Amino acid sequence: MTVTDRRPNRSASRNLWKWAAIAPPLLFIALVAGTAMGETSIPMDVVLKVLSNKIFGAAYPVDRIDSGIIWSYRLARAVVAACCGAGLALSGVVLQALLRNSLADPYLLGISAGASTGAVAVAVMGLGGGLISMSMGAFAGAILAFAFVAMLASLAGGGTGLRAAGVIVLAGIAGSQLFNALTAFLIAKSANAEQARGIMFWLMGNLSGVRWADTVTVVPAALFGLLVCILNIRALDAFTFGSDSAASLGIAVKRVQFGLIGVAALMTAAMVSITGSIGFVGLVIPHAMRLVVGTRHRALIPASALAGAIFLIMADIIARIVIPGQVLPIGVVTALVGAPVFALILIGRRAAV
Repeated sequence: MTVTDRRPNRSASRNLWKWAAIAPPLLFIALVAGTAMGETSIPMDVVLKVLSNKIFGAAYPVDRIDSGIIWSYRLARAVVAACCGAGLALSGVVLQALLRNSLADPYLLGISAGASTGAVAVAVMGLGGGLISMSMGAFAGAILAFAFVAMLASLAGGGTGLRAAGVIVLAGIAGSQLFNALTAFLIAKSANAEQARGIMFWLMGNLSGVRWADTVTVVPAALFGLLVCILNIRALDAFTFGSDSAASLGIAVKRVQFGLIGVAALMTAAMVSITGSIGFVGLVIPHAMRLVVGTRHRALIPASALAGAIFLIMADIIARIVIPGQVLPIGVVTALVGAPVFALILIGRRAAV
């Protein structure tokens, strides 16, 4: 191996170490903000005292109610929001690179629609006889929908390059429509007004019910997805120029494509099963980060994960304080922010051309 061959690896390592140094303090600040701000503001020094008591075993005198709100409710909610934001953003990066489609997002594979069907089947139809939670039903539905889309794409012939990407997109659209129709049918057939309202609130994205137990699902999913993406930086860069270019660089196109899409699907399924459908994170964040750090995945992956985490924490804060006495579905906030931002990105690209 020549000196020239080693330069990209050294550059990639420096970039990853740089992001490893930047991410923790920024994420910590966002988590503290998400814990301090909400329906009722809590002073920052109280938040830091509670965190010191719980994490480091300090003995600062703190009101028990404030301690419970900070540790058991708000911090758990902020951690789940950060993991979901990072996971959805990473899934968007992977799918946009592999499918070479700037409109690809984590829900393109029918995962959100399948999760909705699974959640409704448990909450309204009573599937599982009370032994299965709504989150478990949503996860099972998401995996079932992805399996259906994968089978449909395989039966359609697949192919290579843009044709394979097109087949996956069309299969995803078909799967989404099918499971959305099943969800609407189940709600219309079996749900009463109160159940329908609760389901619609969940479908728009909801962090109100999350607790520390939910971190067992989302934290490993986000970390595993980040690790897989980092290990496949070179492959993602190659897929940006097409599967033929990736094959010419010695990448096992089919195996890598299937593996990365599967990881993106599992990561998205884990997030959606806990929070419901939160749109625009996986679509807008990768595009926004490309404008900031460029298109090379050695910077784009950590930047997107960090930006997605911070964005969803901030969106959750807005959802809790924008209407006094009422918490908005977080998906409403991400759509209200994400849609204009995405429009500005599109206009900016057109102007650049």
